[in-house]
Amino acid sequence: MKTFLKSPRRRVTSLAAAVIVLGLCATAVVASTASGGRQATITLRVGLFGDFGYHDLYKKYEASHPNIDIKEDVQSYPDHHSNLAKHLAVGSGADDIESIEVGFIANFKSQPSNFVNMNKLGVKKLKNLWLDWKWRQSVAPNGAQIGLGTDVGSLAICYRRDLFKRAGLPTSRAAVSKLWPTWQAYVATGKRFQKHAPKGVSFFDSGSNVYNAMIGQLNPAYYNAKGKVVVSSNPKVKAAYALTMKAIAAHESAGLAAFSNEWNTGYKKATFATVTCPAWMMGYIQGQAPKSKGKWDIAAVPGGGGNWGGSFLTVPKQGSHPKEAYDLAKFLTSPASEAYIFKQTGNLPSQPKLLKSKAVLGFKNPFFNNAPVGKIFGTSALELKPQILGPHQGDIQTASTNAIQRVEQHKQSPAKSWKQFLKDVKAVA
Repeated sequence: MKTFLKSPRRRVTSLAAAVIVLGLCATAVVASTASGGRQATITLRVGLFGDFGYHDLYKKYEASHPNIDIKEDVQSYPDHHSNLAKHLAVGSGADDIESIEVGFIANFKSQPSNFVNMNKLGVKKLKNLWLDWKWRQSVAPNGAQIGLGTDVGSLAICYRRDLFKRAGLPTSRAAVSKLWPTWQAYVATGKRFQKHAPKGVSFFDSGSNVYNAMIGQLNPAYYNAKGKVVVSSNPKVKAAYALTMKAIAAHESAGLAAFSNEWNTGYKKATFATVTCPAWMMGYIQGQAPKSKGKWDIAAVPGGGGNWGGSFLTVPKQGSHPKEAYDLAKFLTSPASEAYIFKQTGNLPSQPKLLKSKAVLGFKNPFFNNAPVGKIFGTSALELKPQILGPHQGDIQTASTNAIQRVEQHKQSPAKSWKQFLKDVKAVA
């Protein structure tokens, strides 16, 4: 999951709290235990960097655990991870459950003393629920398991059928997929689109989104197997940047900063025809442009495979209720919960049995012209070869996004922005 928010820090109380107050009265304050005793209500705070689709699950959990009151703390992607690091450093302020995106998991698992070792709570017996590589991504150097995997971000391309038709391009997902077996072909298709595109419409939304998808298919990308940063010496990274610059120079990019208010408006006003589409992006598109139902469809990603995003739920040690927090995290990442979230938001489960199940493989999303999203994303996820990640993966990605936006905003030339990118990488990693 990688839904970024630009809004300031805010606290969101689950709607289930109201249900408990109105329907259970005194149990909102105290709850009867199975033994007949009385137990004070425990408030569990869940720190996220976007909408993970958990609200209905909170209601269900609170209904079966009347002594638990769940509240969300939602921040922007960079603020969430930055503030988590600060809270861990000073020993206070972290929520009972903290989400960590895959780009930052290597950094946080290098400090396992700050997190509850879930192995000590019996999580090892659940290990086989997850894709092996997903499980290993949150295992600390000392063997501690600090997180439970939420989703994976296998890739596709979401496109507007109506805009493709107006530009004289094919509209069926099979025909569209054949347009771009490679990223070079994708950029070439963009040139065709721009020649006949409606006024004010660009082929894609953001250069950084296209670049991130190309990077998501590389292994190694930013780090080699020895954990060394190889951004400046990896020719494939430079090639991804150069191709992105070529597309920008051809005016194929709308130049929008991903997850900005302007980007959100672009969805509503249909100012771009394609967007790099990891599984979790489906929920974002539906949330931003609900009236565009049926106008979107999903095609194969150029180059095949790749991953962008995916997260973990962790339990910081500084929390007051680690056992209860772990139980909630386990529930939120259970097979039933992950299957429900996939159908509601598009966040793809990180559990192989689910990815192979009829519930996932047979699921078609009516919003995206009944695209067989379960098959498209599920098959891709099962074939994924995980990328080598390093402790500053997220920081490097942020630096690359800034570099591309400088060019799109005409603040620097591609060459100067690349040099600045390498300097920024050196500074953070």
